[in-house]
Amino acid sequence: MMRQLDVYMNGCKAGILKEQHPGKGYSFVYDDAYLTSGLPPVSVTLPKRKEPFESDSLFPFFTNMLPEGANRSIICRSLKIDESDFFGMLAAMAGKDFIGAVNIKTPTA
Repeated sequence: MMRQLDVYMNGCKAGILKEQHPGKGYSFVYDDAYLTSGLPPVSVTLPKRKEPFESDSLFPFFTNMLPEGANRSIICRSLKIDESDFFGMLAAMAGKDFIGAVNIKTPTA
């Protein structure tokens, strides 16, 4: 079951973050329009390029957007999300205010 989230930078859609299988197999690919814009990459660890970034674990840039400690525990307990399901936490927080220029949203049809 693949899950997917849209990644925005300063309100512009920058790319798509996908989880191929629950808990493993992630990719991030920049949106074509964002690639040709003069806007910066979402992270220095994810420089702008046409090829997808792939990883066995969720990219540190995105895990660092998640709450930690007691806040993480409270959110996971209240939303019934496993604390090790980082992608699930990002999905649950999609559309909420994140600190910084990057925001996560659920895909629109």
